[in-house]
Amino acid sequence: MARIKDESVERVKATMEILPVVEEVVRLRKSGGTYKGLCPFHQERTPSFTVSPARGTFKCFGCGEGGDAITFVRKLENVEFVDAIELLARRFGVELEYEEASPEQELKRRRDERLRALLERAAEFYSRVLWESDSAAGARDYLASRGLGEEVCRDFRLGYAPGGARLASRAAQEGYTQEELLAVGLANRRGNDYFQRRIVFPLADSRGRVRGFQARKLHDDDPLQAKYVNSPEGELFRKGDLLYGLDTARQAIAREDRGVVVEGNTDVIALRQAEFAPVVASMGTALTEAQLRELARLTKRLFLCFDADAAGQDATLRGMELAVRLGFTVRVVPLPPGTDPADDPAAFQERLASPVSYPVHRVRLEHARATDRESAFDAIRSFLTSLPDSPEHLEAIRVAADLLDLPPETQSGLAPARGSARTAGFVSPRLLDAGQRLERGALAGVAAHESLLPDLELLGPEHFDDELHRRVRAFLLGNEAADGDLTELLAELYALSDEEEITLETATQLLLRLRERRLERELASADGELLVELQHRLSALRDEIRAFA
Repeated sequence: MARIKDESVERVKATMEILPVVEEVVRLRKSGGTYKGLCPFHQERTPSFTVSPARGTFKCFGCGEGGDAITFVRKLENVEFVDAIELLARRFGVELEYEEASPEQELKRRRDERLRALLERAAEFYSRVLWESDSAAGARDYLASRGLGEEVCRDFRLGYAPGGARLASRAAQEGYTQEELLAVGLANRRGNDYFQRRIVFPLADSRGRVRGFQARKLHDDDPLQAKYVNSPEGELFRKGDLLYGLDTARQAIAREDRGVVVEGNTDVIALRQAEFAPVVASMGTALTEAQLRELARLTKRLFLCFDADAAGQDATLRGMELAVRLGFTVRVVPLPPGTDPADDPAAFQERLASPVSYPVHRVRLEHARATDRESAFDAIRSFLTSLPDSPEHLEAIRVAADLLDLPPETQSGLAPARGSARTAGFVSPRLLDAGQRLERGALAGVAAHESLLPDLELLGPEHFDDELHRRVRAFLLGNEAADGDLTELLAELYALSDEEEITLETATQLLLRLRERRLERELASADGELLVELQHRLSALRDEIRAFA
């Protein structure tokens, strides 16, 4: 991809306004110099989302998201920095200029553009055949039999692949080559269409760009025997990178702070038809790291909904374990044998209200798999002792004790070892938060009252424990440029000063508290004359602080 010139990026930053961008998706109410509304990134009933037009920033005190218009677009649309700049450039009429690319890079860019356009044209072709061709009557009947209406099927761009070489011939008429058709898996080497007489599901990336297709078998004489067949892996399509429906579920997943993962595409469509939005499909495979990293941008709470057999398969378990290792809270929604969410969306949503934690699910599974009580105990103990302490872990221990009928003295063997390496170096979150609150409050006060910049300069970087706070200090003093991390934190500080109405006196007192903290630390290791000097300085400083009381 050609690089956007720095001058163009700066023009976008200078032209963009955050208020109209946010108002396209959030209903805002003016409150003094700021605007408030319900956060688009998580569910809330009381507005905690603040926009400051003068500073060009937003901040949510509920979920912690904050930044400028670029950050907002990146979070809302789940796109990278370059994509956000391009979206904002179109929104505010800024013409972008790109760096010159090498001939090889330009050739690849043009090829990728043609292949993506070819996939889009194929999706349009399949959709038109499904709704306009007599040959697709059976496909339309099948969708109706699954309770899927035309409106939702059109929303998901479902289509039908006719027999022969209809698509390949149409593509050739539009100037596409046989090699390009092969590259995106739309034709075979004999020149016929790859998919024949099947319902076709376009598979899109998180930005809604078609990358490939999945096709469902409808006829017994189909030469491709599998019920579901995907496009061949190629330049643009890798199944393990995609989650079906993610492009249209992103905002709901972020807003509700949960992602529901089901097995099949039709499950996603049926649930979406029932107005249940935060759902995607793994397309019958175990979750991959690439899929989980896409979800991690939106939430760390996963609800996995697989049938009884799939939920116990090793591949599925590996996906669950990977999700846990990547920091997700995983809950399992077991489905009755032989059913799936598309059969009864209302009943599925009821089951979703009482999920099973991953540790409990795993304990029950290990117990069901074991050949005897002793092997069950060994397997369950091996699993549970690998987990950190948590409410879910304690619940799993209780379930294991019930299943194995363990006496109290044996149950302790299921807990993680005390004094293990995982507890070394533990710092109380309350202490850490208190220090961070002091540092952020002081920086927010200086950001709101520039007359305190000389006072901030008297405090060296050593007065701040957090490295990012040190960088904010340098930025406020004009010694460092803002990047993405600084922009997000600065938005939080500006919003904090507005929300808590930090006055000049309060900000001054917070800076004095930082000096007090530093002196107390120096006193802890001082002796002799230095000890006496520091005690005098601390006493004078505390008198100065008490003057604000």
